[in-house]
Amino acid sequence: MDNVFGIVITTFLIAVGLVFLTFALTRRKTSKKYKEYINELDVEKNQLINVKILSEITKVRGLVKTDNLKHKLEDWDKTFNYIKEDMLPKITDQISDVDFLIDKKDYKNAIKKMAGIELEIGSLRRKSQKLIDEIQIITNSEERNRALITKLKVTYRELQAKFNRCEKDYGELKDIIAKEFTKIDEKFIDFENAMENNDYVKVEEIVILIEEDLQKLKSILDNFPSILLMANILIPGKIEEAKVAYSRMQRDGYPLDYLNVEYNLSEIEKKTKGIMENLKQLEAKDADIELKTILEYFNSLFRDFDKERECKDNFKEGCKKFRYKLEKVNKVVYDIYIQIDDIKVTYDLTEEEMNRFSILNRNLEVINEDFKLLLEHGKSKTFAYSKLMDELDGLGVKLSRLQDDLDYQLKSITSMQDDEYRAKEQLNTIQELLHKAKMKLKDYKLPVIPSSYYVELKEAQDAIREIVKELDKKPIVIKILNIRVDTARDLVFKIYNKTNDMIKISSLSEKMILYGNRYRSIYPEVDQGLEQATALFYKGQYEKSLEKSIQTIQLVEENPMSKFSK
Repeated sequence: MDNVFGIVITTFLIAVGLVFLTFALTRRKTSKKYKEYINELDVEKNQLINVKILSEITKVRGLVKTDNLKHKLEDWDKTFNYIKEDMLPKITDQISDVDFLIDKKDYKNAIKKMAGIELEIGSLRRKSQKLIDEIQIITNSEERNRALITKLKVTYRELQAKFNRCEKDYGELKDIIAKEFTKIDEKFIDFENAMENNDYVKVEEIVILIEEDLQKLKSILDNFPSILLMANILIPGKIEEAKVAYSRMQRDGYPLDYLNVEYNLSEIEKKTKGIMENLKQLEAKDADIELKTILEYFNSLFRDFDKERECKDNFKEGCKKFRYKLEKVNKVVYDIYIQIDDIKVTYDLTEEEMNRFSILNRNLEVINEDFKLLLEHGKSKTFAYSKLMDELDGLGVKLSRLQDDLDYQLKSITSMQDDEYRAKEQLNTIQELLHKAKMKLKDYKLPVIPSSYYVELKEAQDAIREIVKELDKKPIVIKILNIRVDTARDLVFKIYNKTNDMIKISSLSEKMILYGNRYRSIYPEVDQGLEQATALFYKGQYEKSLEKSIQTIQLVEENPMSKFSK
């Protein structure tokens, strides 16, 4: 029993020892980890003030020859000393505090302080880098500016070579441009002096000025030849050409006041002179655009001259053609005008139709007056031919519209006359046709004529009389007349066809009865049937008579109609 108890106690103690051992090892591991981190921060702190900063500041001390650079150096020293003497000792103290907290196993506060240290180190790192960057602007200035000035000198020589090759292209400005090269030469000397004195602020300013001057000079060399060509040669030539052309056209009687040529040429001369004055100051802002605009004006002006010449010929020819058309229309309208009362008496014209003609006549009077005035303007030579041509074209449009309206009214009147003529022709035709029908009926001497035939004949005759009455009316209502003609024509054709059909059927019936007589003595039923057919014939029932005779003969002979179909 005692042995068992001893084993249990022993086991418990071992377990407790293992727990404490594990805890101790864990705390030791944590402490080690934080110790390592705080050591890293300490190393990073020490790197903030490195040899590079001291080296760059030392370089600047050897370059100080101006007050400006001296003041900058003083500022940099202050910043450096602040970092070195104020901020770094503060961070060192904070690192010591953290180290103490780690030893005390106060990890919570240690972590907070380490986070703060890391932020401050980051802030100082940025300040240090900014300090180095500012210093290196000066320390690297010579190398950078030497490289840049070399490129600028290459550009300068290229521009000088171009100027020397094309010196004649710059005319009176060549001496002025040459002075610009001299000025740039002087700036190169200023650059060397500033470099010698380590006045890097002035060096930067000189380099910028040289760059700007070279850019301006390049623009001058590239653009001035074309500008001078336009200002000194092309535009003066165009001015002279325009003056000669304008004078000649005035002499030839062209009204050109609307173009304001003299004023515009005077303004162009002033504008060109002003541009040249600016060029002498090597100022060419918008000069290229302005001169090109002037040249385009001349192109437009010469097009206007050509247009006026063309319009003069077109106007004369156009007036001839227009007068011919107008005279034709005037004649037609006049003819209608002197006949309009008779036409109104003859035909039932509506108020609208009469008003349309009155409006047309008034519009024609306006066109005649406008054309007369246009011809007077042409003779006075106070209006440009292009303007006159526009007016003539406008009158042409008005006359064309009036012609369309006139054609419509003429068609309306002609249509009435045509309808009247057609009615008279058709009246003669149907009268003759009706007469033929009556004569045929008379010549054939049918034994009986059905009463219905006389009814239809009377209808046709009455319809003809209605046409005659309508034609005798004044004014004639064409719409009613056409209805009368159509009605009468239909009735006459109907009675004419009926007459022919009746004669044809009666003739066949008679022939069929005569043909069947050969069978009467042999076949009693044929004799009986033909008697009935004969009775129907003399009653005027010709169709029934024909049917009966055919039926009767078919008792003894197939298809008897074949004998008469040929």
